[in-house]
Amino acid sequence: MSYVQLRSFDNYINANIQLGMLQDKGINCHLTDEYIITLDPLLSPAIGGMKLMVHEAQAQRAKKLLEDVDQNNNSAG
Repeated sequence: MSYVQLRSFDNYINANIQLGMLQDKGINCHLTDEYIITLDPLLSPAIGGMKLMVHEAQAQRAKKLLEDVDQNNNSAG
């Protein structure tokens, strides 16, 4: 299986909220580097944050879902 990076985070909570949302929609995804950054947040800039990885066959759908959520959050506030 091949995965592509959709986003990166320096915040464990935001990363897991978006991960959970995608998983609830049936998207095959996971986070990389979440444990190291949770243990030592100062490493986040050096390794590029926690990475949201999505199976390449579902990447376009996942990207669209995240963009829709971002757009709804921006218009609500």
